[in-house]
Amino acid sequence: MATMKMTIAYDGTAYCGWQVQPRQRTLQQTIEQALKDVTGAPIRVLASGRTDAGVHALGQVVGFSTESHLAADALRRAVQSRVPPDIAIIDVTPAADNFHPIRDAVSKRYRYVLSDALIADVFSRRYCWQYPVQLSASAMARAGELLVGKHDFASFQSSGSPRESTIRTISHLTVERQSNNDRGEIWVEVEADGFLYNMVRAIVGTLTEVGRGAESEDWCGQVLAALDRSHAGPTAPPQGLFLLSVDYGAKS
Repeated sequence: MATMKMTIAYDGTAYCGWQVQPRQRTLQQTIEQALKDVTGAPIRVLASGRTDAGVHALGQVVGFSTESHLAADALRRAVQSRVPPDIAIIDVTPAADNFHPIRDAVSKRYRYVLSDALIADVFSRRYCWQYPVQLSASAMARAGELLVGKHDFASFQSSGSPRESTIRTISHLTVERQSNNDRGEIWVEVEADGFLYNMVRAIVGTLTEVGRGAESEDWCGQVLAALDRSHAGPTAPPQGLFLLSVDYGAKS
């Protein structure tokens, strides 16, 4: 039995999220069916995180065990041939027998894409939050600095997936307007040692309140201190969220 690490990218638009659900099309079910078609045996996969419906990934990491004797790249090509074109199998490599894509992760990085263009781009509507008013990216960036570091992020957790602790450490948070495109895009990138349920989307929704001038730049500090989700901004919609990468440190 070999343990494998698979890195995949996907457009989450057509899926009801990552996790298998009865009578629903999910990414986990699609990957597991492709592996079964290739190897002839049922295989359960475990992802680094269970992305929600409509959320995308550029570097999702999946672990699984198999008795297949196919070489790693042959396995990658075979699985790719059996998944829809909105899924890309980027890499398959052997991993240590005890590899665990969740427990072994050192950090994850997400990108959230907003667009405040005066005229919405109909072709990007599935990949960004088309915000109806102009935003100040610089104000959002300054507000976001208050969230960097080790904090209790209870105010940024949606109900539905309770955790033992709501303390997390954000090592990187940037808000930058992309000057090299004409779609009015603002990218919010967040890297942390772990994320609560809908944490990034709650952060983005909170920062947009600052960006549109409804709240001051120091408001994020008050939201943190409240430890209450009702004090933060709205949860940003799923289509703007991308899982960029998962870092496993020396185990990667």
